[in-house]
Amino acid sequence: MKDAPVASTADVVGVAERRAPALIADYFALTKPRLNFLVVATSAAGYYLGATHGTELVPMAIAVTGTALVAGGAAVLNQVYERDTDALMRRTRLRPLPDGRVSPADARAFGFALSTIGLLLLAARANLLAASLALATLVIYLAIYTPMKRRTSIATLVGAVPGALPPLIGWTASRGALSIGGAALFAIVFLWQIPHFMAIAWLYRDDYGKAGFPMLPVVDPGGRRAGRQAVTYAAALVPVTLVPAVVGVSGMAYAAVALVVGVVLLALAIRFAMTRTDRSARALFVGSIVYLPLLWIAMIGDKL
Repeated sequence: MKDAPVASTADVVGVAERRAPALIADYFALTKPRLNFLVVATSAAGYYLGATHGTELVPMAIAVTGTALVAGGAAVLNQVYERDTDALMRRTRLRPLPDGRVSPADARAFGFALSTIGLLLLAARANLLAASLALATLVIYLAIYTPMKRRTSIATLVGAVPGALPPLIGWTASRGALSIGGAALFAIVFLWQIPHFMAIAWLYRDDYGKAGFPMLPVVDPGGRRAGRQAVTYAAALVPVTLVPAVVGVSGMAYAAVALVVGVVLLALAIRFAMTRTDRSARALFVGSIVYLPLLWIAMIGDKL
């Protein structure tokens, strides 16, 4: 009987070298980079809009980095908790944890490390208020929203709170205090998330149902409730987006843009509510993706 071939040191090193980039990519994927890009963008916008005497790039970069680290850590820890349900859904089953490419223990340590570093960075280099808001983001997302997702559709509204806190964290890191301008930025992102989430929930309703998540399109397959929520929050978004112009955070040119894009988003939400088709949901989803950058660009551009 022939002996099994023994791998040479060069072979082992070669495998390790090929594995290292893939492992780094898996850990990076655990932070949900596409979602974290929104955190980076909105926290940077909040910092810039909250500045009263010009924007210093290094303090802003530190505040945004701290916020992104906390958000990334929360995303990792959320996936540790939801790895079993992620394995049941088509769009999430190939994530690093359900696919077995990263162990839960390693992911948990990674998530805690990111969150801790982010909080310490905000506390030491921004201010305690910004760090406290980041901690609130972490607690609400992991201790309330994540377990709540499996029990009630109301979890969507709860999850919109930590999703809307990054611009307020940026604002407080810059200004050092809460104010109506920062609250308006929080409200805009909070309201925007609901029509955006309703479109996603409709498009992936079968996946959510298979995993046992009681999203509105799952508990109400006809989609009437999801449609009503999309319209209600899109309608509320229109006047709220005008508040930054009223309180002097931005100007009237921004207000004009906000009004136009707000009406377009509302029209897409109404179309979805009336037809409740994948096509109208996808149009609402794409419209919501385009809407937010246009709003931030107009708000920042009008302050330049």
